[in-house]
Amino acid sequence: MNRSRHPAPWHLWAVGIVTLLWNSVGVMSYMMTRLAKLDTLGLTPDQIAWFDSFPMWANAVWALGIWGAFATSLLLLLRSRWAVVSAAISVIGLIGTTWFNYAVATVPAELANPALDATIWVTTLFTLWYAVRMRREGVLA
Repeated sequence: MNRSRHPAPWHLWAVGIVTLLWNSVGVMSYMMTRLAKLDTLGLTPDQIAWFDSFPMWANAVWALGIWGAFATSLLLLLRSRWAVVSAAISVIGLIGTTWFNYAVATVPAELANPALDATIWVTTLFTLWYAVRMRREGVLA
């Protein structure tokens, strides 16, 4: 099926590249924790034990958030309409991760970083809004 698209505005490339770099940091952090490389991040044994205590569902929603956000950035750069779905999955993952961290498990004080949490929320919601906007404007097909 041939879908006609509007030309990509300059800001699509800026948003796609900046969020891809940002989300790459999240992917690296996620992979380091899941591959048991936490000591290389300078974490204490108690902090490592906290990450290792995550139930499977908490790891699953964390993965949805991280990989959904990373895929969204790639899909924006590829001008794919699936960027909207990926961004929505990322938001669902972020909701689950936030709920686990603050309502179920309670992030240890030394790992709590409200400024980083706020930045992640703003970036994730912005990326969803942006993908929806680009889809509505016919840039993503």
